[in-house]
Amino acid sequence: MIDVLLGLQWGDEGKGKIVDYLAGKYDIIARFQGGPNAGHTLYVNGAKVVLHTIPSGVFHAHCLNLIGNGVVIDPVTLDAEIKKIVPLCPDLLQRLFVSQKAHLILPTHRALDAASEAAKGKDKIGSTLKGIGPAYMDKTGRNGLRVGDVLSKNFKEKYNKLVQKHKDMLKQYDNVIDWQQWEAPFFEAVEALRQLQIVNGEYWLDTHLKAGKKVLAEGAQGSMLDVDFGTYPFVTSSNTIASGVCNGLGVAPSRVGEVYGITKAYCTRVGGGPFPTELLDETGEALRKAGSEFGATTGRPRRCGWIDLVALRYSVMLSGVTQLIMTKTDVLDSFNPIQAAIAYNVDGVETKEFPYDITDNVDLKPIYKEFAGWDTPISEVNTYDALPQVFKDYCSFVEDYLGTRIAYISNGTGRDQLIVIS
Repeated sequence: MIDVLLGLQWGDEGKGKIVDYLAGKYDIIARFQGGPNAGHTLYVNGAKVVLHTIPSGVFHAHCLNLIGNGVVIDPVTLDAEIKKIVPLCPDLLQRLFVSQKAHLILPTHRALDAASEAAKGKDKIGSTLKGIGPAYMDKTGRNGLRVGDVLSKNFKEKYNKLVQKHKDMLKQYDNVIDWQQWEAPFFEAVEALRQLQIVNGEYWLDTHLKAGKKVLAEGAQGSMLDVDFGTYPFVTSSNTIASGVCNGLGVAPSRVGEVYGITKAYCTRVGGGPFPTELLDETGEALRKAGSEFGATTGRPRRCGWIDLVALRYSVMLSGVTQLIMTKTDVLDSFNPIQAAIAYNVDGVETKEFPYDITDNVDLKPIYKEFAGWDTPISEVNTYDALPQVFKDYCSFVEDYLGTRIAYISNGTGRDQLIVIS
């Protein structure tokens, strides 16, 4: 079976730490979507490590790691990441595999991303400007270059043909970035990519699954950024929910087992887009400071707010979450009271369903339930029984509202700061 781990909010839920913890139970960790906009943060021997493309199982010596076909790869970013990790993990290249069907991000993709976002003005969607959206557009437009193409004798010809298309598109924009400066590093990184273990990912996985190997599919971004079911158009360019595993790795739905869903004890979002429970006051700023809420990839300050159980139940429903993981619970130690959105008032009508449209065209107000704070440093707690009763009451309410159990509680950044609930 292949189990799935994904974020249930707008990303930044702490997926890297959880995958790193769970990896001990799995033989293979496989990324199934997204690109270098991912920022999965791990703490290894006290040092902070941020992974953008490489799966989060790399620091477990027994784990193989697959970058699946649903991922878009910037060869430059991948090569730089490998060079940073090899000193920490010398056998990385022996345990890293790349699907030949994964698509490539070209320098001109990055230029198109920047030009398109700039042209949107106040309607910017908050792109990380890494070329991911344009790369996925070429994928669905049947124009893209894939990892397997770097092994072709006429790769440069294919590259030039796609670049010409992009150059024609860039003519409609003003102040286009000098993308030619990125070409030399790109081709150097392509040479490095050719030396990696490039595999037919779906057959590779099938062989391992038939051999009884345990696989964990690692998602990037968050469920509310799903291109179909998220807060469109302020979304990413891939399917971030559990169904994306089948397309992103080439596995059948019948092979999916447990679905681990990760949520913070509060909410954050980076960039533009709707955020019903956002706090634009001192409490929001206090959450940002207490949680060190700055993007692992972009460094941008994250928008902060109370937990949104309406959106969370929507995400749980979409992916069939079987085990819930709540992270950054310790951040709320000093907050009293604590709020949780349990419904919305949309244009005067109360609902517990996530609406089709929650942009500025809709009058949406969250309806909150108040909880007592626990005023206890739960980062010092090691067992569920030792947690404050008010915190356990809060967790019980969340479980009942979502209809799924909380299996793990993360109460700090350390690898060992994870409470398992039996």
